[in-house]
Amino acid sequence: MSSPPAVESFPANTSAAAQIFTTVLSQGPLTRMEVARRAGLSAAAVTKAVRPLIEAGYLVEDVDEDARPALGRPANLVRVDGGRALFIGVKVTGDKIIGVLTDLCCRILVARHMPLAARDPKAVLGSATELVRELLIEADGLGVRVAGLGMAVSGDVDRAEGVVRYSPFLEWRDVPLAELAAMTTGLPVTVDNDVRALTVAEQWFGAGVGLSGFAVVTVGAGIGCGLVVHGRVVAGAHGVAGEIGHVTVDPAGPRCHCGNRGCVEAIASDDAIVRQMRAATGVQVADAVQAAGLAHDGVAGAREIYARAGDAIGRGIATVANLLGPERVIISGEGLAAYDLFADHIRAAFAAAAFGSAARCDVRTRPLPFDEWARGAAATAIQSFIRSDANQHIRGAAMTQHA
Repeated sequence: MSSPPAVESFPANTSAAAQIFTTVLSQGPLTRMEVARRAGLSAAAVTKAVRPLIEAGYLVEDVDEDARPALGRPANLVRVDGGRALFIGVKVTGDKIIGVLTDLCCRILVARHMPLAARDPKAVLGSATELVRELLIEADGLGVRVAGLGMAVSGDVDRAEGVVRYSPFLEWRDVPLAELAAMTTGLPVTVDNDVRALTVAEQWFGAGVGLSGFAVVTVGAGIGCGLVVHGRVVAGAHGVAGEIGHVTVDPAGPRCHCGNRGCVEAIASDDAIVRQMRAATGVQVADAVQAAGLAHDGVAGAREIYARAGDAIGRGIATVANLLGPERVIISGEGLAAYDLFADHIRAAFAAAAFGSAARCDVRTRPLPFDEWARGAAATAIQSFIRSDANQHIRGAAMTQHA
């Protein structure tokens, strides 16, 4: 493997400085005055925080001749130098690993996919380490250090401890993935649930920029939900906040792998749709793509399965809207390939179940390829690198921990 980088400390050693940098990162370029306004801090605090960040090369100051105040010289715009540091994001699925190399602004520079021969932790860690090695070589070619590695896994993930408590698709329990990956790669490692990681990317770099509260609902192998409340991604006391996939919408419905009946996931996940399609049509449907094909071809009973799935998803989204009142719900995931089959039913069920003004929530779709899930993992590494108040992340034994 390319020699692991000796990662420097990020020069924002207070939560205010980290907040200022994050504001510029997600919403810049901005003038200092605008940074102060959006971050809710004083102009003096902004000036104090910006100076060392410029000196360290993380921020760059430009002059915008068109942005003149009423009196005095032109206002200077401050922006992030995306090339100042690089990050690696890895998304682990049941059958492959996706890795990306991004800059500090979370722009994907290189993407790699690798099949998984086995799902046990040793095999996954070996494949992930090989993928990271390839991306480190790419980073060496760019002449920029990699400042952190983010890993995204489905299921119950304790980010603070870096432990995968339970991943049903990988059949893992209590795997200290951050510690193991830090040992094999030599990089600072952040491990998080894949939907929460995607939510971090949407909050800082996507459709959630500037919003105080929103939700990301993913449709596909499972039904996931990431939540942002008062500007923070919510994990909950036990790390499973937002599990709308296991909200019961039909008590007499099919059995879910969680042990309950009628969960959204038991009705609307890819596997659930495939099972229902086999039962309804008598066709030995292989996967979600074939299931959608039968519905598009008008096979008897096929469209009704998607209608039921859409109703379940819509009710699940309405539950989120009723409880938390988000400004926006972003629907994503690989299941959107069949979105035309259940979109109307999602909207109708949401409108029927949302209470009062909760129905005004902006519900929009955002199809994202799997590379974007790996980008979400990179976003968590960027977050850990920047924020002194972010959840803990694990460093390689030889590295110095920083805020």
